[in-house]
Amino acid sequence: MDSYSQEKKQYKSTREKGNEAEDQAVDLLISKGYKIIKRNFIYGRIGEIDIVAKDGETLVFVEVRSRKSNEFGSPLESVTPKKQRVLRKVAEGYYYINKLNDVSSRFDIIAIDYSVKPPAIEHLVNAIW
Repeated sequence: MDSYSQEKKQYKSTREKGNEAEDQAVDLLISKGYKIIKRNFIYGRIGEIDIVAKDGETLVFVEVRSRKSNEFGSPLESVTPKKQRVLRKVAEGYYYINKLNDVSSRFDIIAIDYSVKPPAIEHLVNAIW
């Protein structure tokens, strides 16, 4: 297998792991009574929000982070100030595209730590402001 094929296989594996974490996050949100509106909302070249959901009347933008090891920091530590700025811009794009005005919203983070068995799942409500 050439290096390109190995890289492509590695990327797919990483994407599949991300999808698995997002699936677990969706299951958690549904179990808490959230309604899932959209997965993987992309706003141009600016960025992506993993999950858009409703918690009652509140629009919730959810960032899902997972780690199989804490060698490079916890899942929560990976939501840097730069990533938070991108999430805010993408959320503004969501409001713009969907012509939303008087809808309250917040940002939640779901962190999944696969370094422990069973995986530890933490849901931080209103984690970014």
